[in-house]
Amino acid sequence: MAKFKLDETDHQILDMLIENTRTPFTDIAKKLLISAGTVHVRVKKMEEAGIIIGSSLTLDYKKLGYAFIAYVGVFLKNTSQTKFVLERINEIPFVTVAHVTTGKFNVFCKIRARNTQHAKEIIFQLDDIEGVYRTETMISLEESINDKKRLMHSIFKEL
Repeated sequence: MAKFKLDETDHQILDMLIENTRTPFTDIAKKLLISAGTVHVRVKKMEEAGIIIGSSLTLDYKKLGYAFIAYVGVFLKNTSQTKFVLERINEIPFVTVAHVTTGKFNVFCKIRARNTQHAKEIIFQLDDIEGVYRTETMISLEESINDKKRLMHSIFKEL
């Protein structure tokens, strides 16, 4: 498939949708001085090209009582157990992200918990998975940067 070309209007549409995926196409159209139909067609083309994959909802986990974040590096007894261990990790709902990695850890996870006691329980669940040799945990004191737009703008400059 040929590389999909984004123009400045596409960049602006994406910019607004990254800020708030629920922004009505009519609002985007008014800001960009184009028709809502044009916004709809452009978004549809970006979806068909695989540039836009669904949309997401951002939750305020602090307000929901899950402000505690930790990162857990998982060491496996054997790398051949990776798939099995990931299937078990997927059963723990408080593990929100898991990456297979190179380097120090075999798997690197992000967990969300209510407090330190809850985090300890989650970490013990990870430790108890068959094939896990040990874990190493880092507590997040603060999420200082979480900005999807900066990367998007850098990518646009390269295009």
